[in-house]
Amino acid sequence: MKIALWYITSNAIFLNRLIPSMGLKRGLLKAFGASIGKGLIIKPKVNIKYPWKLTIGDHVWIGEEVWIDNLDEVYLGDHVCLSQGAMLLSGNHDYSSVTFDLMTAPIRIEDGAWIGAKAVVVQGRTCGSHSVLTVGSVCTTDMDPYVIYQGNPATRVRERNMNSV
Repeated sequence: MKIALWYITSNAIFLNRLIPSMGLKRGLLKAFGASIGKGLIIKPKVNIKYPWKLTIGDHVWIGEEVWIDNLDEVYLGDHVCLSQGAMLLSGNHDYSSVTFDLMTAPIRIEDGAWIGAKAVVVQGRTCGSHSVLTVGSVCTTDMDPYVIYQGNPATRVRERNMNSV
């Protein structure tokens, strides 16, 4: 029943471009069991599979058309940015199995990490603190803190040097 009710709510509110209210979206995510910090920005057309398997820290940005396919737990730390069209895919099928078994594992996006537009993070991965996955890249291995990754599969490009404010 909870899944059906969420499906209706998600389609009516979250996937609807005509309802931009972030307060309503934050409230609904909390009502469905998500843990949400302060200052969440959630843009239109965001698709979240199961909010009860979602933890979001403070001051997180979730851009337009982000897809959080959280068949398993997904954790977003503080100051995380998920750019437009990014995908977090916590499940996949075992192509080596004749029964095509579903495999799931958590995804962890640590504080200050940035997942670029149209980038993909697959199940069981951790994107380290302040790491960057560039536009259109695919994270298939854990990403080290303060490192920029690019490509498919994403590989280490360079260190992320940040200026203090």
